[in-house]
Amino acid sequence: MNVFLLLLVLALAAYLLYALVRAERF
Repeated sequence: MNVFLLLLVLALAAYLLYALVRAERF
């Protein structure tokens, strides 16, 4: 698997998790 693609997916997952926690606290 491409390292760049893996990093992109990881960043997207982290952003999604951050948005979820932020929305829950808001």
